[in-house]
Amino acid sequence: MDSMHVFGGVVAAFLFGFVILYSSRGRENTKASEKSRSKKTLKSSGNGACRSNFAGNTDGIIVGAGVAGSALAYALAKDGWRVQVIERDLTEPDRIVGELLHAGGCIKLAELGLEDCLDGTDSQIVFSFAAVHKDGKRTAISYPSNTSGRGFYNGRFIQKLREKAASLPNVKLDQGTVTSLVEENGTIKGVLYKTKAGQELAASASLTIVCDGCFSNLRRNLCNPKIEVPSYFVGLVLENYNLPYANRAYFILKDTIVIAYPISSNEIRCLIDVPGLKQPPIANGEMASYLKTVVAPQMPPELHNAFICAIEKGNIRTMPNRIMAASPSPTPGAFMIGDSLNMRHAVTGGGMTVGLSDVVLLRDLLRPLNDLSDGAAICKYLESFYILRKPTAFAINTLASTLHTVFSSSDQDPSRKEMKEAFFNYLSLGGVFSEGLMALLSGLNPDPLSLVFHCFAMLAYAVGRLLLPFPTPKRMFIAAKLILVGSGIIFPMLKAEGIRATFFPATMPAYYRTPPVQSTDDRETGK
Repeated sequence: MDSMHVFGGVVAAFLFGFVILYSSRGRENTKASEKSRSKKTLKSSGNGACRSNFAGNTDGIIVGAGVAGSALAYALAKDGWRVQVIERDLTEPDRIVGELLHAGGCIKLAELGLEDCLDGTDSQIVFSFAAVHKDGKRTAISYPSNTSGRGFYNGRFIQKLREKAASLPNVKLDQGTVTSLVEENGTIKGVLYKTKAGQELAASASLTIVCDGCFSNLRRNLCNPKIEVPSYFVGLVLENYNLPYANRAYFILKDTIVIAYPISSNEIRCLIDVPGLKQPPIANGEMASYLKTVVAPQMPPELHNAFICAIEKGNIRTMPNRIMAASPSPTPGAFMIGDSLNMRHAVTGGGMTVGLSDVVLLRDLLRPLNDLSDGAAICKYLESFYILRKPTAFAINTLASTLHTVFSSSDQDPSRKEMKEAFFNYLSLGGVFSEGLMALLSGLNPDPLSLVFHCFAMLAYAVGRLLLPFPTPKRMFIAAKLILVGSGIIFPMLKAEGIRATFFPATMPAYYRTPPVQSTDDRETGK
């Protein structure tokens, strides 16, 4: 019966796409288109801890004090858990990604009581995106329901999160590099880490939570990582621009994918996607030449001069885009969340939204408990986490990979070129079409069936563009190839995320995990 429902939804999506195409053809031809703050280091005692009054046994160790790790430390400490956070470097991070928090992520931040961490960072509200395509085509895509995202400097935001977590008496924040997990009889009992001074220390806790990000050196012990690097981001900071609309970010979807969004009151982060493992070297000037000759002509007029100035300024940086499906190996005493567990292409900026959603879910799962010492029982119970996180992770992961795969492909294949045009025109329809996709992309509506519906509706829309009003043998051939190409993009992503766990979670035994029976104790909450 469930399979019939999915099949029926797919058929309905195809029919819906044709209706959209037919009703919109009459208006298609008439549519008009529309520095750096000095770095801070958190004050610490001689051993790197921000607080010296931490006492008692540790309930949980959190490895990494980035967005997810710092937010989780605060959330668990507010619920009364005693937390030790071990972070490799407590100075303000300087990154080119992790600077756009979508509307769904902002809501999760508020649920954690951390929304004030955006204050005092010169963060900028983002209400909408300008999607820019070839031949000057552009359309505005807004967050639904009067919601908004935020753009900011990654380091400033993380320092605010760390400061707020460290302000709680049951949080200990240490600087050190975790070198390994400590295992005893199949259960993780803590970690070994090395301080900045080179001293090797051990820390023990009932539960160790790994949040050390996309370059995690611990995930190999807790999962079977299969990492892909389809492209690199080249990052610039644009200044002295004159935008026609304030509080708007950009998706530039031409021969090169570029995303841009405000990170301060006078700066825009610009990320250029360079496909493949090889990129032009920066040191000898090849990257600057590539950006000027290949990318600059594709920039919107309002960003062009600022883009050239940023290249000439010379602060060009790169970052690999990494993709890794969640494939955890449940291990008593240890757990993973955020980018340590699961990564998606950064083209849609969804990483922090998924990470904060993981934090909220894990906090809620741990709330009924008063003791974490039974590693096996806690591990079995937390298997439900991987099922319950699927809707948000699936929607954001799949949409990011789909958008990148479609718009990074060559126009030499007519079917792929037609798919690009159909994707952009679908976004341009506005209303429930663009808002539906934005609700999925931003984490506001983590509904897997809604995503599948939109994917197949877009595919049907693309086929309809080819076959209406008069199909020809050539157009029919391209349409058939387009269906094959589109299915080849969508179905492998569905398989990687897990079809059964995503669409039929009630058939998974882990879905029904309940908290283990525990005796009551006097754990106090900080609520």
